[in-house]
Amino acid sequence: MFGRGDPNAAVLVIGEGPGADEDRLGQPFVGKAGKLLDRMLDAAGLTGKVFITNTVFWRPPGNRTPSPQEQAVCAPFVERAFALLKPRAVLLLGAAAAKSVLQTEEGVMKMRGQWREWRLAEGAVQAPALPTLHPAFLLRQPQAKRQAWADMLTLASRLETDSV
Repeated sequence: MFGRGDPNAAVLVIGEGPGADEDRLGQPFVGKAGKLLDRMLDAAGLTGKVFITNTVFWRPPGNRTPSPQEQAVCAPFVERAFALLKPRAVLLLGAAAAKSVLQTEEGVMKMRGQWREWRLAEGAVQAPALPTLHPAFLLRQPQAKRQAWADMLTLASRLETDSV
């Protein structure tokens, strides 16, 4: 499946690609990393305010990170979702998603927590985008949860206080 959540959501969440559970169930972020993401969204008061998708819609062989070429194949669909949803903000989960969407080579550790602008070349659609750490990374490196949580609170705060 392409995505899950509210198509009228204020936040578009973009990850890299499906894992085994997502492949089996046909929805993004429904495995262990997805459950962690859902708990974080809930704790930040964002439950029901997100639409979640990925930069690629199939599981890469060996569950590897999607290649830039694979992401380029799906980019028009991700951009179309962005254009249709017109979210107030975008949350980019992990390096692969951040690099693909923002068209940069910067690492996620350098970008995380910093608002960037995602603007489509056609259609004049734009929104602030916040790169953060991928929930799967947080499962492997629990000490990094504090950074991701700070990013989640930054997003929630911006939605509350700004006319993002």
